[in-house]
Amino acid sequence: MNKQHKIALINHGCAKNLVDSELMLGILAKNGINATLDETKADVVIINTCSFIHDAEKESVQSILQMIEEGKKVIITGCLPQKYNTELKQAIPEAAAMLGTSDIAKIAQVVEKVLEDETRYINEVSKEPVYNYPEDIERQQITVGASSYVKIADGCNYKCGYCVIPRLRGPYRSRPVEKIVDEVKKLGQKGVSEVVLIAQDTTSYGIDLYGKPSLALLLRELNKIKEINWIRVMYTYPSMFNDELIDAFAQCDKVVKYVDIPLQHSHPEMLKAMKRPVIDYRAFLKKLREKIKDVAVRTTFIVGYPGETQEMFDDLYEFVKEAKFNKMGAFEFSREKNTYADTLPEQIPAKIKKQRKNKLMKLQQKISLEVNQSFIGKTIPCIIEAVSSDGQIIARSYADAPEVDGLVYIETDKNPVPGDIEQVKIVGCDEYDLYGEL
Repeated sequence: MNKQHKIALINHGCAKNLVDSELMLGILAKNGINATLDETKADVVIINTCSFIHDAEKESVQSILQMIEEGKKVIITGCLPQKYNTELKQAIPEAAAMLGTSDIAKIAQVVEKVLEDETRYINEVSKEPVYNYPEDIERQQITVGASSYVKIADGCNYKCGYCVIPRLRGPYRSRPVEKIVDEVKKLGQKGVSEVVLIAQDTTSYGIDLYGKPSLALLLRELNKIKEINWIRVMYTYPSMFNDELIDAFAQCDKVVKYVDIPLQHSHPEMLKAMKRPVIDYRAFLKKLREKIKDVAVRTTFIVGYPGETQEMFDDLYEFVKEAKFNKMGAFEFSREKNTYADTLPEQIPAKIKKQRKNKLMKLQQKISLEVNQSFIGKTIPCIIEAVSSDGQIIARSYADAPEVDGLVYIETDKNPVPGDIEQVKIVGCDEYDLYGEL
């Protein structure tokens, strides 16, 4: 490869995309190609894109156009080319190459080809994506700190009415237990204290490899690894959260008592319309809270899905009021082409969607403050994230996932080390963050 070329990578989207970007950096490094995260110093830029909803697409497209305007050669990877392969090339003819979601293993070859022949366009987008985790690659971590994401599977077998992910990511594919255990051990040896398990749906883990959902088994194996302190699980699915899994959460001391479970709605008719499981969520939450001591529950809801009546929204509002989730996000329904919901009549006007979202979030803000106030006077485990330049200690409680939840600001004359788990006495709070002493 011509040594005077400099390669950069820009990542957009979720934590699952971040892992793909780190794997691409690892593949490039294995092939002797050093990449930077500073695009100002590069003439070739890889942009790993997100296409989950319209706003995410817009952000990815703006990033591509900006790099082209700055005269860079752009390689577009991830969800955007997977979703709009031919249209994207027509819209952005200057793109040098495109790779789909399951084609990241080819990134080094594509970079080499782009540099060899500057006029040739390279398209490596598999028509039917099937994710294959490159197990022989060591990730080059973009975010280095107390926590690290670990992708345990990719793809999705569900057919939720609003979601484009199965088309972008293909069928559900799990990684073998022993490969995940090896990776987590290595991360622990590098100083990572908390691993955050991610997939499109973590509760289906193992269904393709072992013939049954095996997240409980995986958690029990990871719990034996002495090099790590915390195991956090994101993106669980309600109908797969069985008693075996609840027991693993309750009994494994390293599994943080935090359940991230996107419920999407409460009204049975709405759940049916969304092609989601219709479950008695009140009974389910009661069981979670009875079996897992001090469990923190995070969820998300969609408002304004086609056909959502005022009565259905009121049902959701009352459910949120009663359930008192530790953390909650609300999203306005976003119409995505080639999804079942895109074709439905009774689309809800934008103004009503916005009003419903704001009303729900205002309610949650009040609940969030009440939940945080309930921690005052208690001593809870927190992971030390960083020490700011003015000496303030920034941490996260067990009830807060990295990047999406709140922080704990600690006053102390001690010198805790990032990654350590400390028992912190909570002395104050606001709606989103806690204040503690050590």
